[in-house]
Amino acid sequence: MFGNPSLTTRIAIGKAIGFLIGLAGFVFLPWFMPEAGWLIRWGILLWYTTLGAIIGMFGVFTWHPVLKLPMPWWVRDPFIGAWMNFVLTFFAYDMLKQAMETIFGLDGVLNSPFWFVAEGAVVGLIIGYCATRFGGEGVETAGR
Repeated sequence: MFGNPSLTTRIAIGKAIGFLIGLAGFVFLPWFMPEAGWLIRWGILLWYTTLGAIIGMFGVFTWHPVLKLPMPWWVRDPFIGAWMNFVLTFFAYDMLKQAMETIFGLDGVLNSPFWFVAEGAVVGLIIGYCATRFGGEGVETAGR
């Protein structure tokens, strides 16, 4: 069940790494933004745990069926992380803008909430590497 290749291993590793990244956000957010409430802190923790599970699950797909192109982990997983954080930015734009302005200032270079898209790509790359390294990828992870 937790061998290599294994979809269960990929999802577990993705969730574990996502949980650690979310836990870092949960713990350090009050240092950067003291007025951050419990809902946003729990949201960050659960968001990155879910992101890790989604990236782990998508390790089965190594071929794009419409474009007829291979999808290696280093393309697929950062794209998924960036896309998920792009969607998050639309739903939580005001809060993310407030957080970025608090952390980097009103005139800061990094005060746009859309920097979370780049951060999602980096997180996706990290989760994807670990999930692929220790859980494998491709249809053989799903079993037969």
